Amino acid sequence: MCEGAVPKLGTTIHISALDGIINVNSLFTLAVFIGLAWNPHDQGNSLSQDPSCFAEPKVAEDLVAFHVYSFSCFLFSSLIALGLKQAIRLAKSAHFPTIFTLDLALINKTALRVGYLVSAAGSVCGSVFLMLALINVVQIKLGTFGCGSKHTYGAVIPLVIFVPLGLLIYVCTVFYAFTR
Repeated sequence: MCEGAVPKLGTTIHISALDGIINVNSLFTLAVFIGLAWNPHDQGNSLSQDPSCFAEPKVAEDLVAFHVYSFSCFLFSSLIALGLKQAIRLAKSAHFPTIFTLDLALINKTALRVGYLVSAAGSVCGSVFLMLALINVVQIKLGTFGCGSKHTYGAVIPLVIFVPLGLLIYVCTVFYAFTR
């Protein structure tokens, strides 16, 4: 490398990874907005025939709160990923004056890794809150857990098994990438 040349840490692999985070977060954010558009207080929402199995208003309140928390986490994660993506593009660009190329456009590898971890943490938190919101949707639509409906448990059990399992695999992959 020539003296004064800037090493380029940003590669197409980094850009592709950040695009993946942004795209998945966008899909989940869409799901959150669709969930927020749904009215849980509508009496025709419940598929349960037993009035004692109807969900309490607290479940509907939690549903909205979890949707908002989920949206906040996905938005946070996407903004961090977009910032990292922009920093990589700046570092790869040769259209800046020399002072910017040497000082401000150089990407710190540690900062890039921390940015990936923070973005991944936002995505994981958003996924957990979305899962909790879906559990509340199931209670509103199919009846509360106290009623013992096999449909309620049949919908929630796979959700609480597969989502955390997928998140565990995602976190392990992120930490593996972090150490390489």
